Amino acid sequence: MRHYGRAGLPGQATRLLLDMWNAFSCEPTFKSYNQALDILLAGNCPKVAPNVFYEMLGKGISPSVFTFARVIQELCIVNEVDSACSLLRDMTKHECIPNSVIYQILIHALSKSNRVNDALKLLEEVFLMGCRPDVNTFNDIIHGLCRADRVHEAAKLVDRMLLRDFTPDAITYGFLMHALCRTGIVDEAKVLLNKAPEQNNVLFNTLINGYVTNGWFDEAKSILNENMLIKGYQPDVYTYNILIRGLCKKGILSSAHEVVNKMSSKGCKPNAITYTTLIDGFSKADRLQEAYDLVTEMSTKSLSLNIVGYNSLISALSKQGMIQQALEIFGDMSSNGCKPDIFTFNDLILGFCKVDKMDEALGTYRDMFLEGVIANTVTYNTLIHVFLRKGKTQEALKLVNDMLFRGCLLDEITYNGLVKALCNDGAVERALGLFEEMMRKGTKPNHVTCNILINGFCRIGKVQNDLEFLRDLVHRGLTPDIVTYNNLINGLCNTGRIREAQNLFEKLEFEGVCPDTITYNTLISSYCKMCMLDDAYTLFTRGIIVAWEELYFNSHYFSSIKTLTQERQTHKFKLREGKQCRKAHKQHKKT
Repeated sequence: MRHYGRAGLPGQATRLLLDMWNAFSCEPTFKSYNQALDILLAGNCPKVAPNVFYEMLGKGISPSVFTFARVIQELCIVNEVDSACSLLRDMTKHECIPNSVIYQILIHALSKSNRVNDALKLLEEVFLMGCRPDVNTFNDIIHGLCRADRVHEAAKLVDRMLLRDFTPDAITYGFLMHALCRTGIVDEAKVLLNKAPEQNNVLFNTLINGYVTNGWFDEAKSILNENMLIKGYQPDVYTYNILIRGLCKKGILSSAHEVVNKMSSKGCKPNAITYTTLIDGFSKADRLQEAYDLVTEMSTKSLSLNIVGYNSLISALSKQGMIQQALEIFGDMSSNGCKPDIFTFNDLILGFCKVDKMDEALGTYRDMFLEGVIANTVTYNTLIHVFLRKGKTQEALKLVNDMLFRGCLLDEITYNGLVKALCNDGAVERALGLFEEMMRKGTKPNHVTCNILINGFCRIGKVQNDLEFLRDLVHRGLTPDIVTYNNLINGLCNTGRIREAQNLFEKLEFEGVCPDTITYNTLISSYCKMCMLDDAYTLFTRGIIVAWEELYFNSHYFSSIKTLTQERQTHKFKLREGKQCRKAHKQHKKT
């Protein structure tokens, strides 16, 4: 068996173990099974090893704690964590007491599988069994809690560590700082950095990245200059890449490019990610010539453009309708051995749609599958919306069927496009059926969906259906916005139901919705058409007063002189408009 293992034939060793009794009437011992398990584990056969172990238990041969530890570890590797936990419970039956190593293996596996509550229970058991965990065991649970956004529980666990005389290391603080930065609590992460017993570049980079990600670039520079450099830590390529990303995000591309030159002067070589970040920034700012220059600069430094860089260029060119240049980049990408992904094809399809080349867009869509790339919702939505915009509803519906056939779920953007197209065609009942299907399939509609349907009913004069639909929306927990109410008020006014429109207007304040200019204009126009001039004037005056009050309260944010000027001008405007309105009203009465 040992020679089979050395020869890299773990299967032969296992077969020999089975033949010992059957073929040679030789009963395997504890050492025989241990030898087979060692060979299987060394030969990377984690799925076979547990079977040999269970047979060992079935034969009544008691394993050692070490054997249990090896098999539990292999079960965790193949994601059989529940089976591994069952073996822990079986250990006492075989007179084996679990040690801290076994608990550490299981806690690591449970935390990695996002079963942090089970890991916490097992940690309590560790102390009850008289075992002493190490810092890595605590770190596993802290990492699991941070991944689940339970940062305060993770911080409490660090306090427990200190109470039990465990010293948190840089990894402990790193997990906590990363979680705090991810949730936007960067200042607390800064406090933790000062508490860390050993500071390093990783911790500084985590904090700098937190500030940059949350848009606080000045604070990030402060950490670099006033903390990192003063304490003798030199920024590495990761530090510079974070700063370059922050400058690109703010649109300060020239400064971002200067950082690359500064890196080289400091002896830190920029890598592919450095240039890719810059190329992406210049591409999004439509500064394509500078992006091309960066590609040339990369090649002089023997750096190859990666998939992200290619996609940035293709995306920028496609959005500008420069599809021929995008295809040239796509050709370079393939010739350099860089395989296109879903983003590449989606950008090309968008580019073809921009220049109204639908046959080429559909051809690219078919080519995706030949390249082994599966179309996603963005792919289908791009094509479907172009067809709907052109009034080709049947072609769009064919794509929807293809989308469903390939297991790609419709999202609210797909549904909104289809509902709008059906409403424009006058098929409002079919659109309502699609809305119900949307609800059944768990896709939550938004205000856009509801407003499209309400507008559709208003256009065909079915305002009563709108009012029932509005009640149904509120019952389902959806909150209508001002656009919803404006459509309803307009529909009621168009069908001559002015008083109902007025009542709905009065309910807006109760619903917590503020009427806008469209609301006032719709009602005032309808009042005038119906010769209800007193109501029109009253509503007009009310609208002016509301606008004046808003200006007055907002004016506190300005300087006192500017405030007085605005108030005076607004008041004059109010008086002038009111005087003109009264004059027109008197003239109308005389007529």
